Amino acid sequence: MPAPSFAELGVPADLVSALAETGVDTPFPIQAATLPDSLAGRDVLGRGRTGSGKTYAFLLPLLARLSQSGSGRRPGRPRALVLAPTRELVNQIEASIAPLAKRLRLRTMTVFGGVRPNPQINALRAGVDVLIACPGRLLDHLSTGHARLDDVEITVLDEADHMADLGFLPAVRKLLDATPADGQRMLFSATLDSGVDVLVRRYLTNPVTHSVDSAESPVATMTHHVLHVGADARLPVLVDLTAAPGRTLVFTRTKHGAKKLTKQLVAAGVQAVELHGNLGQTARTRNLDAFSGGGATALVATDIAARGIHVDDVSLVIHADPPAEHKAYLHRSGRTARAGASGTVVTLMTDAQVADVRDLTRKAGIRPRTTRLDPQHPLLAELAPGERIFVTPPPKEAAQPRRPRRPAAARGEKQGGRRGGEQAASRGGSGGGRQSSGGSGGSGGSRQGSGGGRRRAAAPSPGAGGAAAFSAGARSGRRRSR
Repeated sequence: MPAPSFAELGVPADLVSALAETGVDTPFPIQAATLPDSLAGRDVLGRGRTGSGKTYAFLLPLLARLSQSGSGRRPGRPRALVLAPTRELVNQIEASIAPLAKRLRLRTMTVFGGVRPNPQINALRAGVDVLIACPGRLLDHLSTGHARLDDVEITVLDEADHMADLGFLPAVRKLLDATPADGQRMLFSATLDSGVDVLVRRYLTNPVTHSVDSAESPVATMTHHVLHVGADARLPVLVDLTAAPGRTLVFTRTKHGAKKLTKQLVAAGVQAVELHGNLGQTARTRNLDAFSGGGATALVATDIAARGIHVDDVSLVIHADPPAEHKAYLHRSGRTARAGASGTVVTLMTDAQVADVRDLTRKAGIRPRTTRLDPQHPLLAELAPGERIFVTPPPKEAAQPRRPRRPAAARGEKQGGRRGGEQAASRGGSGGGRQSSGGSGGSGGSRQGSGGGRRRAAAPSPGAGGAAAFSAGARSGRRRSR
């Protein structure tokens, strides 16, 4: 029996048309299961793994409700609220809703930390229909009176289990307490542990529960491999896999590890960028755009990217560092094989990690193919097929020869001339002052030539594909040699 269409599920015609314009015309299982209830105004608890299509499952009823509501937007009072755990997920949701909201003449905005609050305050003051926010920054706006939630008609918690893992539940509870108790609420999560069940019991009224493609269920289109490597072979294997065509997402456990590995890959000629919590919002956005837009083929990330980052056609996920627990493994791996596509997941394992990886995969419910290999093993070409592509890293500026130190007598003469100019200036001799300035400038030039000044590194060549430049930009914005 064919799956029902969006129109048959009750989605309004203008939204169906807007979806079709974005290339979405067939509901995913989680959407087909939840839409009849959510469109009817019921509270909904949706369980499904990352990549199962949860975003449209809550955006469509949210937009339908607002478009049919007779209320208008008021300054500082959003009409709908979507809470998400990370800035990246907030931006991803906003990108999905923007074309649909525009069709309905609804105004959306995002709120998260790491950026200046004033633009957000001004946008709130101008009035907004749909507010997509991280809990912490929105709570700040509530405490300062720049936002109020008493007009919210529908509230959504996305990736609720991840918000619990990050310690956001106290803030989430305060925000939900500020919304009308009779409003519609939907909660979507891959699991119901880590305190999520407390939110369900307290804030959802007789919720309809739909479990589709849960985090514990296997993904038939995803293949899992464990590569048993020596410690000295880890980096060469990573270089080989990430240099293959297509998008590769590489996970490390720590921010320092992501930064270090990105530098190593870029130095080897791989077009790699990094994504982790130490980056500012501008750098995070720039690097993610580079990865999704094709300027970089490898994204090295911490678990910050395991949730909410949807980039089309990620063909390979690599656990450069095996995660600490099986839920993180499933969420990381869920960046590939999304929405029915196929994908490959590779975990690198050293001798010291054998027991941990065996326990990890058992709890995750998968049976990977384990292979002991070196960087020349033919399996690497099977996992990441295609010709390896390397770019020339940006050249380092050649060190300038140190200018010979001036004889002491000459230095004394220069200093004496400067003192003479200063004395003339104190007597009102403006000409002596200008001459002294010139002498001082000469001395400054001598200092710069002797290595005391800072030189800007040469700009990366266009042939570098921008990946090294993106990585450098993520590190400091400008790179200087000393």
